[in-house]
Amino acid sequence: MRKSALLVIFLTVFIDLLGFGMVLPLLPLYGKQLAGSMTEMQIGVVIGLLMASYSIMQLFFAPIWGRLSDRVGRRPIIMVGLTGSIIFYAMFGLAAQQQSLVLLFVSRIGAGIFGATITTARAYIADVTPPERRASGMAIIGAAFGLGFTFGPLFGLLALPEGDQAMSPWPGYAAAMLSAVALLLAIFRLPESLKPDSTSGGRKIIDFQAWKQALAIPSIGLLLLTSFLYVFCFATLEVILSLFLKEEHAYTTKQLLPVFTFIGLVLFIVQAGFVRRIAKRVSEASLATAGSLVMIGGFLMLALLHDKQATPGSVLFIGLAVIVCGFSCMRPALNSLISRRTDPTQQGTVLGLGDSVGALSRIVGPLVGMPLYHVLAVGPLYLGAILMSFGVVLVRMAVSGGQDFQKQQPAEAAADGDA
Repeated sequence: MRKSALLVIFLTVFIDLLGFGMVLPLLPLYGKQLAGSMTEMQIGVVIGLLMASYSIMQLFFAPIWGRLSDRVGRRPIIMVGLTGSIIFYAMFGLAAQQQSLVLLFVSRIGAGIFGATITTARAYIADVTPPERRASGMAIIGAAFGLGFTFGPLFGLLALPEGDQAMSPWPGYAAAMLSAVALLLAIFRLPESLKPDSTSGGRKIIDFQAWKQALAIPSIGLLLLTSFLYVFCFATLEVILSLFLKEEHAYTTKQLLPVFTFIGLVLFIVQAGFVRRIAKRVSEASLATAGSLVMIGGFLMLALLHDKQATPGSVLFIGLAVIVCGFSCMRPALNSLISRRTDPTQQGTVLGLGDSVGALSRIVGPLVGMPLYHVLAVGPLYLGAILMSFGVVLVRMAVSGGQDFQKQQPAEAAADGDA
């Protein structure tokens, strides 16, 4: 059942994220066209809010869905999330058809609310994998992300009318259809993973006391802070990358597409291939530390070799690949460490808190990265290298300051006996 469940959860997440990837690269284009008569500054604010609205909703709703899944089960929450995706991706298509900026905002806000159920997919994997294979299982979500971001933008851009500036509603409608396929897959092929004796997640959906208890677990706070740093650094790179390539390296819009496809492909290959295999041989702490060091190397490579007139394109691709490799190692390793140190009845709550931290990083990253980029083009790259240096220290502190949940109980019992 475990292998079958992991395959189904992978396909479910991948199909849904394929739709997400189709819509994402079109948001700035559609937003700018609908903002029409506004000033350049106003257009920038509108597009910024449009891009951030999804992550803002995830910030608030990821813990809610996670905690609710601890109460009612993973399967129903995953299906609710997919149903919401169908509705709001279709609304994205309707917004394009109706030329409505308001509908476009509503579609992104709704997609963020229901897309936050990705937390439940991680909790599902925690339910069906033993602790020693947890990092390998968490890499499945990363692999689904990588594939979705590899092929989604390609399909979305191909859906636009050739040589036509008009907004096409079909990427939104196609994304809704893909989410419908994922929903059918979940309905007919996805079993419930939450054990009957693990439903004591609490009666409240929003329970700040539970969050306080989660942060009281030794090392969880340090692991969450590390998660904030590495997602922040990667989000900062994502938001400046298009401008960096166009303005500093004279890339055309058409040349940008292979770059983003390349990033998604590397993300998939590393998480589906390398991380899943290496996670069986090395500890999560070693994997996270190595990921931090690799990200530092990638940021420094792009920054130090920056020269828009002499830097060959191969250096850019190698630097990006190095950063993505480090990022791909850190995500499953940290999620696995957080999961292993958490009471099984709180998996959804704590992993949801982790996704909220990630969402906060993706909100703050662009707000810091864009101004810094306009002061110094390579500033965000140097900032990424500096912050990931702190990340190495935080990982080592977290490893020495906590232990797995299964190991905590005997230690506590022994302490009680001594008392």
